Amino acid sequence: MPGRRWAIPMLLALSLPLLAPVSASPATAAAVPPLEEINATTTQVAFGLRRPTAIAAPDDGTDRLLITEKRGTVRVYHPDTGLAQSPIIDITASVDESGNERGLLGIAVAPDFARSQDVYLAYTALPDGAVTLGRYRLDEARLEPLLSQEHAEYSNHNGGQITFGTDGNLYMSIGDGGAAGDPFDTGQRLDTLLGKILRVDVRRTCGALAYCIPADNPFVGVAGARGEVWMYGGRNPWRFSVDRADGSLWIGDVGQGRWEEINHVKPGRQAGANLGWSCYEGLEVFDQTQCGSGATYTKPVFTYSPHTGGCAVIGGQVYRGQQFADLVGGTYIAADYCYMTVWALRENGSGGYAAAELGQMPTQVTAFGATPEGELYVVNDLPGGLHRVSFEHAEPTCRIAYTTRAWGTGMTVDLTITNTGTAPISGWTLRFPLARGQSVVSDWNTDLTQSGDMVSAVNAAHNGSVAPGQSVTMGYLVSHTGDASPPSRFTLNRDTCAVTR
Repeated sequence: MPGRRWAIPMLLALSLPLLAPVSASPATAAAVPPLEEINATTTQVAFGLRRPTAIAAPDDGTDRLLITEKRGTVRVYHPDTGLAQSPIIDITASVDESGNERGLLGIAVAPDFARSQDVYLAYTALPDGAVTLGRYRLDEARLEPLLSQEHAEYSNHNGGQITFGTDGNLYMSIGDGGAAGDPFDTGQRLDTLLGKILRVDVRRTCGALAYCIPADNPFVGVAGARGEVWMYGGRNPWRFSVDRADGSLWIGDVGQGRWEEINHVKPGRQAGANLGWSCYEGLEVFDQTQCGSGATYTKPVFTYSPHTGGCAVIGGQVYRGQQFADLVGGTYIAADYCYMTVWALRENGSGGYAAAELGQMPTQVTAFGATPEGELYVVNDLPGGLHRVSFEHAEPTCRIAYTTRAWGTGMTVDLTITNTGTAPISGWTLRFPLARGQSVVSDWNTDLTQSGDMVSAVNAAHNGSVAPGQSVTMGYLVSHTGDASPPSRFTLNRDTCAVTR
């Protein structure tokens, strides 16, 4: 939860106002249905993109989307005329696209774009792959490098998200330097921009810098620290976004292999926040030697393991549009690069978050983008397309009811699975996560396997057919290390189930 931090000592505790909040539209304030009653769909609207990596939408009345391609080009999409064949920006001569994760990585249009025609780009630069922030003056077709971080040793973990906050400053993510396991211990270091989210003022220059460091950045004046650092402890925060309604940051940080994580950090808790890497991966200690005696870590609000089939979280955006405000207004939507899951997170009003899978995205989604009106699009890597995201109300086709009995270090869970759809089920697989520290000991009425935190329960020979309105039962016994929480979400044959507690 954004308001709670791990009680491990802290290097520097600063809580400064960040992004001036704006009011949510009245349409998003209305009650929305439970997440399990929502289905996300996508419609492909453009083909032929070459490994697209990011989307930006100028608020200039043109309805254009600007889409970056890994090789160093930016293409224009318009809903009336489609995808332009010739790029509007071409910086291929400056971009190192070697390796899978290098290239043109991020794009942001200046808040005054309609007047200035300034576009900001994040890319790995030739000749050495340094992660670079540049300003591209569209009316002059001229690229100006502004900020650079060496990143020569490994080609992965470049980060590359850039966006403007409501304070007018530019925010940028850079990964930890690559390879695996944070080999340079950069996550917890403040003398490097690796493994960080930066905050800089690109509207001005200060001395030898082509930008200014805001005076209220948390590490300004701290000996040995880079003043550009806003938050640290990131592994590869490939995509993050600013919620324009309250100025909070939603950060998708790609994990080492055990946990993918999403952080939600609200204003007042962002400046100097430590996201944990490489002391923590998700909620678990990864490298005890990186756990400082004076550090406090910001806890992720949602984690999932690659045992779901995923491999890399793709941080998305909070939906603030009008078309689907009655369904997902104020809901954060994210994805995974390998698994086509649509993740949805929503604050539950009591300090926690509801989470659910809302259907499927195209394969290999790399980035989300939003129009100035708040409607969502995604791009996918291969074969390279642009997709409009839609939402619909859909009654769940399954319902789960459960009872638990916990004691000491054990717990039994009995589940009733009801087919609430209109078609019979012939063969089923129920998937759900276990709480940390829980291990399955035995099961009944199912063929159950555990992989990491994920359970896949397949029907037994005698209960594989479930007619509409009918139910089957199953159960399992787990050992636990203190957390006897029941599962929080279920999917039956990849459909999200309603849960009766």
